[in-house]
Amino acid sequence: PASALMQNVLITGADGFIGSHLTELLVREGYKVKALSQYNSFNYWGWLEDVDCRKQIEVLNGDVRDPHYCKHITKDVDIVFHLAALIAIPYSYVAPDSYVDTNVKGTLNICQAALENGVKRVIHTSTSEVYGTALYVPIDEKHPLQAQSPYSASKIGADAMAMSFFNAFDLPLTIARPFNTYGPRQSARAVIPTIISQIANGKKQIQLGDVSPTRDFNYVTDTCRGFLQLARCDKAIGETVNIGSNFEISVGDTLNLIRELMNSDVEFLTDAQRIRPGKSEVFRLWCDNTKIRELTGFQPEYDIRAGLAATVEWFTRPENLAKYKADIYNVRAVRAHVRRPDPLCTRAIASRSL
Repeated sequence: PASALMQNVLITGADGFIGSHLTELLVREGYKVKALSQYNSFNYWGWLEDVDCRKQIEVLNGDVRDPHYCKHITKDVDIVFHLAALIAIPYSYVAPDSYVDTNVKGTLNICQAALENGVKRVIHTSTSEVYGTALYVPIDEKHPLQAQSPYSASKIGADAMAMSFFNAFDLPLTIARPFNTYGPRQSARAVIPTIISQIANGKKQIQLGDVSPTRDFNYVTDTCRGFLQLARCDKAIGETVNIGSNFEISVGDTLNLIRELMNSDVEFLTDAQRIRPGKSEVFRLWCDNTKIRELTGFQPEYDIRAGLAATVEWFTRPENLAKYKADIYNVRAVRAHVRRPDPLCTRAIASRSL
């Protein structure tokens, strides 16, 4: 339960996939939660529209790119969970400047505001994409960082910015580095929701990119538990900590497991526009979670089969499936010599939150 001394929480990117689940977890744990949703003229709160604790949270509408607003919303806050980011890797190929603005400068603004307002803990969200294709496995926190997309470069920059505030100013900060998280509410851009939603819509053939890469998939509830355990661990201050399962599986094997769970005979086909530029694909991610286990005792509660079964159950409810446009792939591949966004790409919708 929430300590009386660490009661007030701000979650940036609370309107996104992981952020909305973290919001629910923290409310259940007794925290007073301020949930930041990116401002829009529709007053639409993203996935916060669907959480079961809407009446128990204070929803804020704004943007982490504004330093004055960040200073305003971090007043009287004990813990900041900073998840707001642009995350779609394909969109980063065509709009990289926006990733620097949101991911690097947004992190600077949150850290500066937290420092000025005396925030007691900051949990900054990284990503396993910063490691690039594994040079050795499993990947521990000492693994070199390799920028294989503008997105991962922006997150490497954001991580460095965050850690500089610990090193230079003693901001009590932890970098949480989750590996591939999946589950209810995940972006339709991700491979697991893409497959489930298309099978559920009766597709007999599904277009895919490369299915040979491996990933360390983690059910969203486990990822959120990792965030909370790090926030409660004083030994994690000043540390970068992986959140993962220490289990590696190929994308292809994951898709076959989904097909089995859904009793489907769907055929998987390769679609060239869904394949990343050659040197940009991250072919292997496998988390060494020794550090978080030793610091907090963290253990995942969901194995891949149980997590996928829960995900399939959520996505196949008609009211949830209706929110996903299974037929639209909204960011096209970018040829290396193209300097300006393809006109098709300019219509891409990129979430600003995880």
